[in-house]
Amino acid sequence: MSNHQTIAVAMSGGVDSSTVAAMLRADDYNVVGLTMQLWNQRRLAGREGMPEAVTGRCCSLDDVYDARRVAETIGIPYYVVNHEDRFERDVVRPFVQEYLSGRTPIPCSLCNNHLKFDQLLTVAQQIGADAVATGHYARVEFDEHRERWLLKRPTDRSKDQTYFLFGLTQEQLSRTLFPLGGMTKPEVRELARKHGLALAEKPDSQEICFVPGGDYKKFLDAYLAEQGDSLPDTAGELVTTDGRVIGEHSGIHNFTVGQRKGLGVATGSPLYVLQIKGDKHQVVVGDQENLYSCTLLTKRTNLISTDDLREPMRVSVKIRHRHEPAFAMIEKTADNEILATFDQPQRAVTPGQAAVFYDGDVVVGGGWIS
Repeated sequence: MSNHQTIAVAMSGGVDSSTVAAMLRADDYNVVGLTMQLWNQRRLAGREGMPEAVTGRCCSLDDVYDARRVAETIGIPYYVVNHEDRFERDVVRPFVQEYLSGRTPIPCSLCNNHLKFDQLLTVAQQIGADAVATGHYARVEFDEHRERWLLKRPTDRSKDQTYFLFGLTQEQLSRTLFPLGGMTKPEVRELARKHGLALAEKPDSQEICFVPGGDYKKFLDAYLAEQGDSLPDTAGELVTTDGRVIGEHSGIHNFTVGQRKGLGVATGSPLYVLQIKGDKHQVVVGDQENLYSCTLLTKRTNLISTDDLREPMRVSVKIRHRHEPAFAMIEKTADNEILATFDQPQRAVTPGQAAVFYDGDVVVGGGWIS
């Protein structure tokens, strides 16, 4: 891109996106800083065991302050865009409903796929920006042979965020820049220091922006109470794989596939959650060997490196953000539906999570595990 173009930088208030803004400004691009106000951190303060004050997480008020300070330091215009209503509709409410139905959702992927890139690109267009740049660790490039935009894993594999970006479309990728894709985190911090950014040493946020301390149970209680609702009664039975009832539980939202602790039953050998049957309010438990699966099915699948999966393809599949991709064959079984068959059984394939398919560094696509 020529540096006469205008780039809107999605500024989260962290060191990564701040460094991106400083890099582009130093290269004489016309840079505009944008922060999405997504969730009022004070909204549930003090309710149902929630903390009175919330700090140190993605998209907090502190982050907005930090982003504004960076924009002032490097001399770029800066705007906060309020999308709280849409965030609640497209991310928070689906998160609540997924947990209450016995599934384990990934709100960061929902946010990226259905809100951040979609809305940021819309705002960018409205202000005359040619592209959006973010601090994600990923790479994007155009493949002339395929005539498609490709999403690729970054140089710093320990910071790889492509798992959360599998839903990006060709249109979105064509207008998105990931300037940190070829850098390591230490290099980014050093660059932040060189640009005089006060937050060069700021730690990374690790939490879901609207769930303090990762305690989603307290969040569910507080959110439903605020809405005038209470947790639905999903108490039911703990059963073995052959249907034998060995105990009772207080609600399916308390469990996730692979869980060992907190089952409330004592047996001679460790038990793990194998499956959650939301319609029957049953939690299926068993030995660890039963926790492994040879296949998974994704729905609402988005393909990136190809427009369609016309024949089976050998890929590696990531089923959690920190999961080491495992080799598998994938094949299309219906529109937007893909079956993956692993070379080796994989532990705790969890409905509600994403499965992302890789061909080396290239993201083939991904979908939601059903």
